[in-house]
Amino acid sequence: MREVINKTMEEDKPIRRKYTDLERKDIFDNEFLPHLDAMYNFAYRLTFDQDDAKDLVQDTYMKAYRFINSFQQGTNAKAWLYRILKNSFINDFRKKSKEPGKVDYQEVENFYNSDNVDESKTVDLRIDTVKDMIGDEVTNALNSLAVDFRTVIILCDLEGFTYEEMAKILDIPIGTVRSRLHRARNLLKEKLKSYAETMGYK
Repeated sequence: MREVINKTMEEDKPIRRKYTDLERKDIFDNEFLPHLDAMYNFAYRLTFDQDDAKDLVQDTYMKAYRFINSFQQGTNAKAWLYRILKNSFINDFRKKSKEPGKVDYQEVENFYNSDNVDESKTVDLRIDTVKDMIGDEVTNALNSLAVDFRTVIILCDLEGFTYEEMAKILDIPIGTVRSRLHRARNLLKEKLKSYAETMGYK
């Protein structure tokens, strides 16, 4: 039993590689940078703030370059970057939530949902398309979910990650991914129930 545990722990350890400067540049330019827009869209959905999203993406790419030896060239760079961004967001969110005198998460969310936000600054065309088709209520309902629930819906239903990829990004078991996604969808459905009824759906 001890041998199995030790073997599993060894497999979970990130393998550090020794890339040359040229290889590091090639990985960064050809495997990381193509996901820049997707990373910004994900960051914006989490932060509801353009500047915070840019800062989060910048921090993510700095960390990605710093720890590039932990990345296996040719594997799923997008999922690897998403995991770094998600961890950075959660760490920053927890740090800010403990600081007095800061604007809290709910206030940022309320501002984003208000009429004062310049939504034309959002570069995510899929969000704009969905909003035009089914109204702001869907966007507002999604944004009102807790971060953990909103994140699984974004990763699965908007970004199309598999359960296995989501488990790696979120660093949770696949079973937890499934149950969290199920609960998130139910919460979203409940929030949209009254809206659907007003639109004539049963």
